[in-house]
Amino acid sequence: LVFLGLALPGTQGRKIPKCEMVRILRQHGFEGFVGTTVADWMCLVQHESSYDTRAYNNNGPSRDYGIFQINSKYWCNDGRTAGAKNACRISCSSLQNDNIEDDIRCAKKIAQEARGLTPWYGWKNNCRGRNLSSYVRGC
Repeated sequence: LVFLGLALPGTQGRKIPKCEMVRILRQHGFEGFVGTTVADWMCLVQHESSYDTRAYNNNGPSRDYGIFQINSKYWCNDGRTAGAKNACRISCSSLQNDNIEDDIRCAKKIAQEARGLTPWYGWKNNCRGRNLSSYVRGC
C-alpha cells in the first residue's frame, strides 16, 4: 500500500513523511547502492529538498528539480537550459510530481556514474563523513 500513491500518476507534488521515504529507499535498493546507505540518501533528500517533491532551485544557467534536486544541465530537459544533456531522458517537470519512480531511476543513474553522492552539494556539505543514524532512527 505504501507505493499505491507512487504508482498513480500525479502532478500535485507533496512532502513525503520521513519514515515513508526510508521505506521507499529501502524497497528500491538504496542500501549499499554504490557504497551508500539509506541514511546517506535521507540526509541528501533532507538538505536538497526537505522531502518535497515540488522542490525547485534556480542556479542561474541551470535549475534543480524534485525531491533529489536533479539538474537540468546534465540530467533532465526543462526546455530552457542551454546545452542541456538530458542524460536521464526525462522532462524536468516530471520530477516535481508525487510519483517519484522516475526521480529514483535518475538519482541512481547519477550516483552510479559518479560512484557516490558527490554531485549533490547538500550531501557533500551536510552529510559526508558524519553520523547519519538520526535520519533513519525510528523507521
